[in-house]
This record gives sequence, C-alpha cells and structure tokens, in this order.
Amino acid sequence: MRHAFVASNFIAIVSGVIGVFVVARQLSFLTHTLSEIGFAGASFAVFAGWAPLDGMILFTMLSSVLVGQMSIKESRREAVISAVSGLFIGLGILFLSLSSQTASSATSILFGSVVGISASEVHQLIILSAVVLAITVLIYRQLKFSSFDEVGAQVSGFNQTVISVVFLLLLALSVSVAAQIVGSLLIFILLTIPAASAKYFTHGVAKMMGLAILFSLLGTWAGLLLGYLTNWPVSFFIAVIEVIIYVIALLYQNFIEAN
Repeated sequence: MRHAFVASNFIAIVSGVIGVFVVARQLSFLTHTLSEIGFAGASFAVFAGWAPLDGMILFTMLSSVLVGQMSIKESRREAVISAVSGLFIGLGILFLSLSSQTASSATSILFGSVVGISASEVHQLIILSAVVLAITVLIYRQLKFSSFDEVGAQVSGFNQTVISVVFLLLLALSVSVAAQIVGSLLIFILLTIPAASAKYFTHGVAKMMGLAILFSLLGTWAGLLLGYLTNWPVSFFIAVIEVIIYVIALLYQNFIEAN
C-alpha cells in the first residue's frame, strides 16, 4: 500500500498536468486510442518476458506521433481511431494467447495492479514522471500558447509542429505511467476527466493544473483506501469518484450560468 500511494501521487500529478493540455487540444480521442496501443505493448512485453511498462512505452512512443498526425483531420478521425484500435486490440489478444502467462496478466494490464506494484516499478514510474514534468516545464510557455492561443503562438514564431510532436510523445509516456493504476482500459479517466472538471471551476492554466491534480489525487487516494477496505478493484472506485466530481462540476457550471 505504501508503494501504491507513492505511485498514485506521481500518476495523479502527471495526469493533472498533461490532462489540461489534452482537453485544451481536444485530444481525448487519442488518449483512448493510445490505451489500446498500450494494451498491445504490455501484452507483447508479457509475451517477450519484459516488464509490461517497458512494452507500453515502446508501443505508445513509436505510434503516438504517427496516429496523432493521421487523425489531425476530423473527417478521417473516426476511421483512423477504429482501424488503429481494432488492430492493436487484436495484437494484444494475440500476444497474450501466445504467451505462457495466466489470465491474471491480462487482468492486470487491462485494469491495473497498483496494489501489487514493486519498489523497482515505483522507481521507474517516478523517473518517467520526472521526465514528463521536466520537459513540460521546459516547453510550458510554447505549449500553453499552442494549446490555448494558436494565433498568439503563430505570432510568437513558435514551431508548432515540433511542439505538437513533443507533446504527443509526452502523452504517450503519460499513458504508460497512468496505466499502472487504472489499467490500459481506463487510462482516459485520469488523463481527461479531472482536467475537464477543473475547467468549469477556473480558467487560468496554472489554476486548472492545480485543480486537476487535486481531483486526480482525491480519486486515487480515495480509490486506494476504498479498494483496501472492500477488496474491490481500485480502478472502479477511481472511475466512480472522478465521474462524481465531473457531475458536480457540471452542476456548478449550470448554477453559475443560471445566476
């Protein structure tokens, strides 16, 4: 449980920070697609005898830029998502069927296994989180302009293509990190819902990040505690708590608009 809480802290921080830009850039669809790609990567790692996180990083990093560029045009976005998702889900199932591991491996990949996370996995997760946050800080100004003020970004002379590629790679790493607690099936919960909830309470980018991190921490901490007390899946409680927060955010927004 100590390892789980340490891991959840870093996962929540990364999800809150990156999630704000995911929502601003309207890339929730890509987060969902990367979850299927991550599932295939983790399954391949199980088949190859690697750590599942290594496989997720490999697959998501290699495919994030390609899929992101392929789905820029909204007219072909649905087709790209369907094709890529179907392909990688099929590959994931194939790798699991060829491996000698039990069905528990598939369950861990799909729904997470944060309570069973080891010290070495926590260290790896912390390093990845630090990398994501450090790069985000370095390109924060350019990324903020590119995500929230495209006109300002163009006037400032930022190379938006480079910023977009770097952000897609950061998103791929974030997906791999977040999967450790909610699994590949529910990655989009932490990477989209807290940030989407935060935008209804505040509008400053830094304030949105802080609130998104708070919502992510609330969901992961409460999810871990309830999972420990009930022996139910942690990811279930995280999903329910984050959705409740989002509903409250919508009600708050409706109340503000009505008054």
